[in-house]
Amino acid sequence: MHRKLFIPGPTEVSPDVLEAMSQPLIGHRSSQASELGERISRKLAQLMETENLIVLSTSSGSGLMEGAVRCFTAKRAAVFSIGAFGERWYKMCRANGIAADIIRSPEGQATTPAQIEEALGTGSYDVITVTHNETATGVANNLAALAAVWSRYPDVVVCVDAVSSLGGDRIPCDELGIDCLITSSQKCIGLPPGLAVAAVSQKALERAETVPNRGLYFDYLELARFIRERGYQYPATPNISLYYALDHALDRMLEEGFSARYARHAAMAERVRDWARERFALFADPEHLSQTVTCIANTRGIDVGAMNRWLGTQGFQISDGYGALKGKTFRIAHMGWMDLEDIDELLATIDRWLDTEGVEA
Repeated sequence: MHRKLFIPGPTEVSPDVLEAMSQPLIGHRSSQASELGERISRKLAQLMETENLIVLSTSSGSGLMEGAVRCFTAKRAAVFSIGAFGERWYKMCRANGIAADIIRSPEGQATTPAQIEEALGTGSYDVITVTHNETATGVANNLAALAAVWSRYPDVVVCVDAVSSLGGDRIPCDELGIDCLITSSQKCIGLPPGLAVAAVSQKALERAETVPNRGLYFDYLELARFIRERGYQYPATPNISLYYALDHALDRMLEEGFSARYARHAAMAERVRDWARERFALFADPEHLSQTVTCIANTRGIDVGAMNRWLGTQGFQISDGYGALKGKTFRIAHMGWMDLEDIDELLATIDRWLDTEGVEA
Protein backbone atom coordinates (compact mmCIF):
# COMPACT_ATOMS: atom_id res chain seq x y z
CA MET A 1 0.00 0.00 0.00
CA HIS A 2 1.27 3.45 -0.88
CA ARG A 3 1.49 5.75 2.12
CA LYS A 4 0.52 9.32 1.33
CA LEU A 5 3.36 11.45 2.64
CA PHE A 6 2.61 14.21 5.13
CA ILE A 7 6.28 14.41 6.13
CA PRO A 8 8.61 17.40 5.62
CA GLY A 9 10.15 15.86 2.53
CA PRO A 10 10.09 14.09 0.32
CA THR A 11 6.52 15.09 -0.38
CA GLU A 12 3.92 13.54 -2.62
CA VAL A 13 4.74 13.77 -6.32
CA SER A 14 1.74 14.06 -8.62
CA PRO A 15 1.42 11.54 -11.49
CA ASP A 16 1.80 14.21 -14.18
CA VAL A 17 5.11 15.35 -12.69
CA LEU A 18 6.34 11.75 -12.61
CA GLU A 19 5.21 11.34 -16.20
CA ALA A 20 7.19 14.41 -17.24
CA MET A 21 10.33 12.65 -16.04
CA SER A 22 9.81 9.82 -18.52
CA GLN A 23 10.65 11.92 -21.58
CA PRO A 24 13.61 10.67 -23.66
CA LEU A 25 16.99 11.90 -22.52
CA ILE A 26 18.94 14.54 -24.42
CA GLY A 27 22.65 15.31 -24.44
CA HIS A 28 23.58 17.66 -21.62
CA ARG A 29 25.81 19.62 -24.03
CA SER A 30 23.07 19.98 -26.63
CA SER A 31 21.16 23.09 -27.62
CA GLN A 32 18.01 21.39 -26.28
CA ALA A 33 19.61 21.16 -22.85
CA SER A 34 20.51 24.85 -22.98
CA GLU A 35 16.95 25.75 -23.96
CA LEU A 36 15.56 23.61 -21.14
CA GLY A 37 17.92 25.14 -18.59
CA GLU A 38 17.12 28.67 -19.71
CA ARG A 39 13.37 28.00 -19.62
CA ILE A 40 13.57 26.60 -16.09
CA SER A 41 15.75 29.48 -14.91
CA ARG A 42 13.31 32.11 -16.20
CA LYS A 43 10.44 30.48 -14.30
CA LEU A 44 12.47 30.02 -11.12
CA ALA A 45 13.40 33.69 -11.24
CA GLN A 46 9.70 34.51 -11.17
CA LEU A 47 9.11 32.16 -8.24
CA MET A 48 12.07 33.57 -6.31
CA GLU A 49 11.29 37.15 -7.34
CA THR A 50 14.85 37.84 -8.39
CA GLU A 51 17.08 39.09 -11.16
CA ASN A 52 20.02 37.19 -9.69
CA LEU A 53 21.68 34.27 -11.40
CA ILE A 54 19.80 30.98 -11.06
CA VAL A 55 21.97 27.95 -10.36
CA LEU A 56 20.82 24.34 -10.57
CA SER A 57 22.66 21.48 -8.89
CA THR A 58 22.18 17.73 -9.14
CA SER A 59 22.39 17.33 -5.37
CA SER A 60 20.38 17.95 -2.27
CA GLY A 61 20.07 21.49 -0.99
CA SER A 62 22.84 20.71 1.48
CA GLY A 63 25.32 20.71 -1.41
CA LEU A 64 24.61 24.30 -2.36
CA MET A 65 24.49 25.29 1.32
CA GLU A 66 27.97 23.90 1.86
CA GLY A 67 29.14 25.53 -1.35
CA ALA A 68 27.77 28.87 -0.17
CA VAL A 69 29.69 29.04 3.09
CA ARG A 70 32.78 27.70 1.37
CA CYS A 71 32.64 30.18 -1.53
CA PHE A 72 31.43 33.35 0.17
CA THR A 73 33.22 33.37 3.54
CA ALA A 74 36.46 35.34 3.31
CA LYS A 75 36.60 36.30 7.00
CA ARG A 76 34.05 34.67 9.33
CA ALA A 77 30.48 33.39 9.15
CA ALA A 78 27.69 33.99 11.65
CA VAL A 79 25.30 31.02 11.62
CA PHE A 80 21.86 31.78 13.06
CA SER A 81 20.23 28.56 14.22
CA ILE A 82 16.60 27.88 15.11
CA GLY A 83 17.02 24.13 15.13
CA ALA A 84 18.62 21.13 13.50
CA PHE A 85 19.24 22.68 10.10
CA GLY A 86 21.01 25.76 11.42
CA GLU A 87 23.19 23.30 13.33
CA ARG A 88 23.89 21.54 10.03
CA TRP A 89 25.11 24.76 8.41
CA TYR A 90 27.47 25.30 11.35
CA LYS A 91 28.69 21.70 11.02
CA MET A 92 29.42 22.39 7.34
CA CYS A 93 31.54 25.39 8.29
CA ARG A 94 33.49 23.39 10.84
CA ALA A 95 34.01 20.47 8.46
CA ASN A 96 35.45 22.80 5.82
CA GLY A 97 37.72 24.72 8.16
CA ILE A 98 35.64 27.90 7.83
CA ALA A 99 35.79 30.31 10.76
CA ALA A 100 32.24 30.53 12.11
CA ASP A 101 30.20 31.23 15.22
CA ILE A 102 26.72 29.91 15.90
CA ILE A 103 23.99 32.06 17.42
CA ARG A 104 21.21 29.84 18.72
CA SER A 105 17.62 30.69 19.54
CA PRO A 106 15.78 28.76 22.26
CA GLU A 107 13.88 25.68 21.06
CA GLY A 108 10.71 26.70 19.27
CA GLN A 109 11.77 30.34 18.96
CA ALA A 110 12.81 32.41 15.94
CA THR A 111 15.93 34.42 15.19
CA THR A 112 15.43 38.00 16.33
CA PRO A 113 16.49 41.26 14.69
CA ALA A 114 18.42 42.00 17.88
CA GLN A 115 20.51 38.86 17.39
CA ILE A 116 21.37 39.91 13.83
CA GLU A 117 22.26 43.43 14.97
CA GLU A 118 24.39 42.23 17.87
CA ALA A 119 26.42 39.95 15.59
CA LEU A 120 26.83 42.27 12.61
CA GLY A 121 27.53 45.26 14.83
CA THR A 122 30.81 43.67 15.87
CA GLY A 123 32.18 43.90 12.32
CA SER A 124 33.51 40.36 12.69
CA TYR A 125 31.39 38.69 10.02
CA ASP A 126 31.26 38.88 6.24
CA VAL A 127 28.65 36.09 5.82
CA ILE A 128 25.48 35.25 7.68
CA THR A 129 23.34 32.14 7.25
CA VAL A 130 19.67 32.07 8.19
CA THR A 131 17.18 29.21 8.15
CA HIS A 132 13.86 30.52 6.91
CA ASN A 133 11.77 27.49 7.85
CA GLU A 134 12.88 24.95 10.46
CA THR A 135 11.12 21.63 9.93
CA ALA A 136 12.34 20.21 13.25
CA THR A 137 10.38 22.76 15.28
CA GLY A 138 7.79 24.27 12.92
CA VAL A 139 9.31 27.75 13.28
CA ALA A 140 9.49 30.23 10.40
CA ASN A 141 11.72 33.28 10.66
CA ASN A 142 10.29 36.68 9.76
CA LEU A 143 12.71 37.45 6.94
CA ALA A 144 11.39 40.97 6.39
CA ALA A 145 12.11 41.91 10.01
CA LEU A 146 15.61 40.40 9.82
CA ALA A 147 16.28 42.03 6.45
CA ALA A 148 15.61 45.45 7.96
CA VAL A 149 18.77 44.85 10.00
CA TRP A 150 21.07 43.12 7.54
CA SER A 151 20.27 45.72 4.88
CA ARG A 152 22.33 48.16 6.96
CA TYR A 153 25.42 45.98 6.41
CA PRO A 154 25.80 45.89 2.61
CA ASP A 155 29.22 44.21 2.69
CA VAL A 156 27.80 41.10 4.37
CA VAL A 157 26.74 38.21 2.12
CA VAL A 158 23.33 36.94 3.24
CA CYS A 159 22.60 33.23 2.68
CA VAL A 160 19.11 31.85 3.35
CA ASP A 161 18.04 28.22 3.58
CA ALA A 162 14.55 28.08 2.07
CA VAL A 163 14.70 24.34 1.41
CA SER A 164 11.36 23.62 3.09
CA SER A 165 9.50 26.83 2.27
CA LEU A 166 10.17 28.15 -1.24
CA GLY A 167 7.10 27.43 -3.33
CA GLY A 168 4.86 27.24 -0.26
CA ASP A 169 5.55 30.67 1.20
CA ARG A 170 6.49 33.92 -0.52
CA ILE A 171 10.19 34.83 -0.40
CA PRO A 172 10.93 37.95 -2.49
CA CYS A 173 14.67 37.43 -2.83
CA ASP A 174 15.74 40.80 -4.21
CA GLU A 175 13.37 42.83 -2.05
CA LEU A 176 14.84 41.15 1.04
CA GLY A 177 18.43 41.61 -0.10
CA ILE A 178 19.24 37.90 -0.05
CA ASP A 179 22.52 37.10 -1.81
CA CYS A 180 22.14 33.33 -1.92
CA LEU A 181 18.66 31.81 -1.64
CA ILE A 182 18.67 28.00 -1.65
CA THR A 183 15.97 25.36 -1.98
CA SER A 184 15.51 21.71 -2.93
CA SER A 185 13.23 19.84 -5.30
CA GLN A 186 11.56 17.42 -2.86
CA LYS A 187 9.69 19.83 -0.59
CA CYS A 188 7.21 22.51 -1.67
CA ILE A 189 8.11 22.22 -5.34
CA GLY A 190 6.82 18.62 -5.25
CA LEU A 191 9.50 16.74 -7.18
CA PRO A 192 11.50 13.66 -6.24
CA PRO A 193 14.75 14.41 -4.39
CA GLY A 194 17.89 15.15 -6.35
CA LEU A 195 17.86 18.81 -7.46
CA ALA A 196 18.90 21.94 -5.61
CA VAL A 197 18.38 25.53 -6.70
CA ALA A 198 20.03 28.79 -5.72
CA ALA A 199 19.57 32.41 -6.70
CA VAL A 200 22.99 34.03 -6.25
CA SER A 201 23.85 37.72 -6.43
CA GLN A 202 26.72 39.35 -8.27
CA LYS A 203 27.97 40.62 -4.92
CA ALA A 204 28.30 37.05 -3.68
CA LEU A 205 30.08 35.96 -6.83
CA GLU A 206 32.53 38.84 -6.54
CA ARG A 207 33.21 37.80 -2.95
CA ALA A 208 33.93 34.26 -4.15
CA GLU A 209 36.68 35.61 -6.38
CA THR A 210 38.59 36.56 -3.22
CA VAL A 211 38.19 33.16 -1.56
CA PRO A 212 40.71 30.38 -2.28
CA ASN A 213 39.95 26.67 -1.92
CA ARG A 214 36.28 26.90 -2.83
CA GLY A 215 36.11 23.25 -3.83
CA LEU A 216 35.02 22.24 -7.32
CA TYR A 217 31.62 20.57 -7.62
CA PHE A 218 29.88 23.29 -5.59
CA ASP A 219 32.10 26.19 -6.67
CA TYR A 220 29.60 28.94 -7.49
CA LEU A 221 32.13 30.70 -9.73
CA GLU A 222 32.60 27.58 -11.82
CA LEU A 223 28.85 27.05 -12.01
CA ALA A 224 28.26 30.68 -13.00
CA ARG A 225 30.97 30.54 -15.66
CA PHE A 226 29.38 27.55 -17.37
CA ILE A 227 25.89 29.03 -17.19
CA ARG A 228 27.02 32.31 -18.73
CA GLU A 229 29.57 31.07 -21.24
CA ARG A 230 27.93 27.84 -22.34
CA GLY A 231 24.30 28.84 -22.27
CA TYR A 232 22.70 27.37 -19.12
CA GLN A 233 24.89 24.30 -19.09
CA TYR A 234 26.88 22.91 -16.16
CA PRO A 235 30.36 21.50 -15.51
CA ALA A 236 29.06 18.04 -14.52
CA THR A 237 26.26 15.96 -16.02
CA PRO A 238 22.91 17.16 -14.61
CA ASN A 239 19.77 15.14 -13.93
CA ILE A 240 17.91 15.90 -17.15
CA SER A 241 14.90 13.81 -16.09
CA LEU A 242 14.39 15.98 -13.03
CA TYR A 243 14.84 19.05 -15.23
CA TYR A 244 11.83 17.90 -17.24
CA ALA A 245 9.85 17.41 -14.04
CA LEU A 246 10.85 20.84 -12.71
CA ASP A 247 9.93 22.51 -15.99
CA HIS A 248 6.49 20.93 -15.84
CA ALA A 249 6.01 21.65 -12.12
CA LEU A 250 6.85 25.32 -12.63
CA ASP A 251 4.29 25.51 -15.43
CA ARG A 252 1.71 24.13 -13.01
CA MET A 253 2.70 26.72 -10.42
CA LEU A 254 2.37 29.52 -12.93
CA GLU A 255 -1.03 28.19 -13.95
CA GLU A 256 -2.19 28.07 -10.34
CA GLY A 257 -0.67 31.48 -9.66
CA PHE A 258 1.89 32.08 -6.94
CA SER A 259 -0.52 34.08 -4.76
CA ALA A 260 -3.12 31.34 -4.97
CA ARG A 261 -0.47 28.74 -4.19
CA TYR A 262 0.64 30.58 -1.06
CA ALA A 263 -2.98 31.04 0.00
CA ARG A 264 -3.58 27.30 -0.39
CA HIS A 265 -0.58 26.54 1.80
CA ALA A 266 -1.73 29.07 4.39
CA ALA A 267 -5.21 27.51 4.48
CA MET A 268 -3.75 24.01 4.98
CA ALA A 269 -1.48 25.30 7.74
CA GLU A 270 -4.35 26.98 9.56
CA ARG A 271 -6.47 23.83 9.36
CA VAL A 272 -3.72 21.74 10.95
CA ARG A 273 -3.02 24.38 13.61
CA ASP A 274 -6.70 24.59 14.60
CA TRP A 275 -6.81 20.81 14.96
CA ALA A 276 -3.55 20.78 16.93
CA ARG A 277 -4.77 23.46 19.34
CA GLU A 278 -7.95 21.48 19.98
CA ARG A 279 -6.33 18.06 20.33
CA PHE A 280 -2.83 18.88 21.59
CA ALA A 281 -0.82 22.14 21.50
CA LEU A 282 1.51 23.89 19.11
CA PHE A 283 5.22 23.56 19.87
CA ALA A 284 6.50 26.67 18.08
CA ASP A 285 6.19 30.32 19.02
CA PRO A 286 2.69 31.27 17.79
CA GLU A 287 4.10 34.48 16.27
CA HIS A 288 6.51 32.53 14.03
CA LEU A 289 4.63 29.50 12.73
CA SER A 290 5.71 27.69 9.60
CA GLN A 291 3.36 27.75 6.64
CA THR A 292 4.56 24.37 5.38
CA VAL A 293 4.97 22.12 8.45
CA THR A 294 3.34 22.12 11.87
CA CYS A 295 5.17 20.77 14.92
CA ILE A 296 2.71 19.53 17.53
CA ALA A 297 3.55 19.16 21.22
CA ASN A 298 2.60 15.69 22.47
CA THR A 299 0.67 16.97 25.47
CA ARG A 300 -1.43 13.78 25.65
CA GLY A 301 1.52 11.46 26.02
CA ILE A 302 0.55 9.26 23.08
CA ASP A 303 2.86 6.69 21.54
CA VAL A 304 3.72 8.61 18.37
CA GLY A 305 5.45 5.62 16.82
CA ALA A 306 2.43 3.39 17.38
CA MET A 307 0.11 6.00 15.92
CA ASN A 308 2.30 6.40 12.85
CA ARG A 309 2.50 2.63 12.33
CA TRP A 310 -1.29 2.44 12.44
CA LEU A 311 -1.57 5.38 10.06
CA GLY A 312 0.63 3.39 7.68
CA THR A 313 -2.01 0.66 7.57
CA GLN A 314 -4.50 3.34 6.54
CA GLY A 315 -2.27 4.74 3.80
CA PHE A 316 -0.76 7.77 5.56
CA GLN A 317 2.60 8.77 7.02
CA ILE A 318 3.46 11.70 9.28
CA SER A 319 6.73 12.46 11.10
CA ASP A 320 7.80 11.87 14.66
CA GLY A 321 9.70 14.61 16.43
CA TYR A 322 13.22 15.31 15.20
CA GLY A 323 16.24 14.36 17.31
CA ALA A 324 15.75 15.21 20.97
CA LEU A 325 12.10 16.07 20.25
CA LYS A 326 11.26 12.50 19.19
CA GLY A 327 8.18 11.33 21.08
CA LYS A 328 7.78 14.78 22.63
CA THR A 329 6.39 16.20 19.39
CA PHE A 330 5.17 15.03 16.02
CA ARG A 331 5.01 16.85 12.71
CA ILE A 332 2.49 17.18 9.92
CA ALA A 333 3.70 18.68 6.67
CA HIS A 334 1.31 20.56 4.39
CA MET A 335 3.28 21.44 1.30
CA GLY A 336 3.49 20.74 -2.40
CA TRP A 337 0.56 19.39 -4.37
CA MET A 338 -1.81 18.52 -1.52
CA ASP A 339 -4.93 20.47 -0.63
CA LEU A 340 -7.46 20.88 2.19
CA GLU A 341 -9.25 17.66 1.24
CA ASP A 342 -6.02 15.72 1.80
CA ILE A 343 -5.48 17.42 5.16
CA ASP A 344 -9.03 16.73 6.31
CA GLU A 345 -8.70 13.08 5.35
CA LEU A 346 -5.50 12.73 7.36
CA LEU A 347 -6.82 14.53 10.44
CA ALA A 348 -10.03 12.49 10.46
CA THR A 349 -7.92 9.32 10.34
CA ILE A 350 -5.74 10.49 13.26
CA ASP A 351 -8.91 11.31 15.19
CA ARG A 352 -10.09 7.72 14.73
CA TRP A 353 -6.89 6.44 16.32
CA LEU A 354 -7.00 8.98 19.15
CA ASP A 355 -10.59 8.10 19.98
CA THR A 356 -9.92 4.35 20.09
CA GLU A 357 -6.23 3.76 20.86
CA GLY A 358 -4.69 7.01 22.04
CA VAL A 359 -4.15 7.98 25.64
CA GLU A 360 -6.57 10.72 26.61
CA ALA A 361 -5.32 13.76 28.46
